[in-house]
Amino acid sequence: MTHALHMIWNPSEGIDLGFFMIRFYSLMFIIAFGLGWYIMKNIYEREGESLEKLDSLFIYTVFATLIGARLGHVFFYDWDYFKDHPAEILLPFRFSPEFEFTGFAGLASHGAAIAIILVMYFYSKKIINKPLLWILDRIVLPVSSGAIFVRLGNFFNSEIVGNKTESALGIRFIRDQYTPREAMQATGLQDPNQAYNAIETNAQFANLLEHVLPKHPAQLYEAIGYVVVFGILFYLYWKTNAREKQGYLFGLFLILLWTVRFVVEFVKESQGGFESALGVFSTGQWLSIPFIAIGFYMIFKAKQRENSNS
Repeated sequence: MTHALHMIWNPSEGIDLGFFMIRFYSLMFIIAFGLGWYIMKNIYEREGESLEKLDSLFIYTVFATLIGARLGHVFFYDWDYFKDHPAEILLPFRFSPEFEFTGFAGLASHGAAIAIILVMYFYSKKIINKPLLWILDRIVLPVSSGAIFVRLGNFFNSEIVGNKTESALGIRFIRDQYTPREAMQATGLQDPNQAYNAIETNAQFANLLEHVLPKHPAQLYEAIGYVVVFGILFYLYWKTNAREKQGYLFGLFLILLWTVRFVVEFVKESQGGFESALGVFSTGQWLSIPFIAIGFYMIFKAKQRENSNS
């Protein structure tokens, strides 16, 4: 069956400045953190909080996101491997079967969420001297906006793709189908980018391209869902009194964001983890359920507090 009508996705790794390559995935993280800082700056100005405290928040959030996401991947999705290769948990290298620079190829949003909540507890007590829910109700805005760009980064990296599909939404991810080594071996080229481009454009390798089947762009589905989540939270914070209902925005964030994740998982390829042991749902879905449940509890408690104060 021909797949000529489906979009072929084979982007370059990033913006080549000659002396330095700005990788799109890294750029998306920079945009996410930069936009997050700007959003919180406006929130702090509205709330009359010192911007010096914002600097600490930014540093804590960056480290919590990256370390939490990494540990989340290690423990939730790939512990069978990392328990035998502990040095690779926080090092961007693989030592076997041969030494290889891999970067941090595994990041899990559930781990990032847990780490951010834990760090916000420390920040609320030691830095801003406000209730934990005060900062959680506000940091959900930059976190939900950041989630959009993280998923766009996944799209540029051709990772976290969806299941095969013949629908018009399907995209043919060349870099998902072939690893750099496979692409070079199949084409005889020594540069992975040249090898991928040859598979895409050179008729000599049409048989290789034919094996690249269309898949759901699950990363884009999630990104679009997170745009909606951010829009709702942004409106409620700036245009209503929702920010005064302690825990309400945080609870709504948990429900909306992890529901998007839960739904998109139905068309996403397995990321591994413990899903084979539990069945029914994917690992990502099982991990999302507690967050959604906590979200409903937070909204219930927020309404309960509101009623008791009225």
